[in-house]
Amino acid sequence: METYFKKNLSIVGNIASFSSRFFKEIFKPGFEWKEFIRQCFVVGYQSLALVTITGFIMGLVLTIQSRPAMARFGAESMIPGMVSLSLIREIAPVITALICAGRVSSGIGAELGSMKVTEQIDAMEVSAINPYRYLVVTRTLATTLMIPILVLYADLIGIMGGFIGINMHSESNVEHYFSNIFESLEYADILPAIIKTFFFGFFIGIIGCYEGFNASGGTKSVGKAANSAVVIASLMIFIIDLIAVQVTDLFFEL
Repeated sequence: METYFKKNLSIVGNIASFSSRFFKEIFKPGFEWKEFIRQCFVVGYQSLALVTITGFIMGLVLTIQSRPAMARFGAESMIPGMVSLSLIREIAPVITALICAGRVSSGIGAELGSMKVTEQIDAMEVSAINPYRYLVVTRTLATTLMIPILVLYADLIGIMGGFIGINMHSESNVEHYFSNIFESLEYADILPAIIKTFFFGFFIGIIGCYEGFNASGGTKSVGKAANSAVVIASLMIFIIDLIAVQVTDLFFEL
């Protein structure tokens, strides 16, 4: 038990040390803009289809499932506000981040792990190229910026899915539907949800890079790096979400 605890504590320390280097490298001259833009395309655009389907289903299912319970209390008019609030504050950020942890973080871990075991990263160092700046900074910054955009997109798609769910059992026009949503939302609902997605994106990127950079022992370690990246990134998403909820709750109590 003690050995297991020390091992996990060592991993946390290594990730923290690996992450701190990011903030040093990002401000140095010679930023790799082309690689950064390419990673934004990989993380953002290539995730749109999956996020679209997931966001639409989230909004549709949440609306359909909540309608019977709301109808018992004669509160069907509150469904748009309830669905939008649930999506924006919690469901869309967490589910979208988990999807990206599975797709993006594992991809980064596998890609960099493959480069590590085939000694491509070592070759970059010999060629006077900073592999951390080229590989880690660009990917982590791309995930940090693109995950919030994907979450906002998932919010919109989820709300549209809710609109279709409403119209399956009753008629509601777009103007009335969005009017109910805007009456239910406040900046305090939107801003904390957006802020925490930047942390989601950062850890999705940095953990994938950490696992890839520390792959060793042949091709078997590539799959292990991808798997570990998904598990640790997913765990960090839940931890960050828990902290964000507590901080937000404490802030509004004050």
